[in-house]
Amino acid sequence: MQSLSVLDGNEARVPPDDVVVARVLAGATEMFEILMRRYNQRVFRIARAVLRDDAEAEDVVQDAWVRAYTKLAQFAGRSSLSTWLTRIALHEALARKRRRARQTPLGEHAARLPSRTPRPEDEVAVRELAVALEAATDALPDRYRTVFVLRDVEGLGVAETAACLQVPEATVKTRLHRARGLLRARLGPALDVVPGGVFAFAGHRCDRTVARVMARIRAPR
Repeated sequence: MQSLSVLDGNEARVPPDDVVVARVLAGATEMFEILMRRYNQRVFRIARAVLRDDAEAEDVVQDAWVRAYTKLAQFAGRSSLSTWLTRIALHEALARKRRRARQTPLGEHAARLPSRTPRPEDEVAVRELAVALEAATDALPDRYRTVFVLRDVEGLGVAETAACLQVPEATVKTRLHRARGLLRARLGPALDVVPGGVFAFAGHRCDRTVARVMARIRAPR
């Protein structure tokens, strides 16, 4: 993700989450950008896993960050900040999905298909595999899709995935096994090539989200 002034300098000197949180709570609002750039990818991916729509997921990312900022003082440290943020994003995405279900006529649900136009700036072969994996992931049942995205795309461990989704670790293992089986039946060896490269959220998209969230949290209330 592209750096702004708050992130300039040696990456090793970027403060850890607890320090950033303390400084934001002390009034250094600009430090919140560090957290956004650190976790934007994960927050987007969990929202995207629930909603299967890039634009809606990006909206949820903004809402989730604003909620996280307003609730930051309530973060008690009982879980990692990343887990706490993932739960907020998941809650926001599920709420958006429920609203969408109430607003969308039943016959239109099956017709909702995400855009799958390959981006010309990416390597064509890798992007085609990523597109195929994204489409196959979108076709998974919800309970399998969220586990697959957190475990194999985002790289979380079993325990943290269970904490994010608030399910037993055994459930995570079972759902991931089932998700991998369904994807391998559809994609074969291609499943092993590009999981970490799907549902990317970086560059101008990350910058745009950061700018919009910072504008919202700085706006007079």
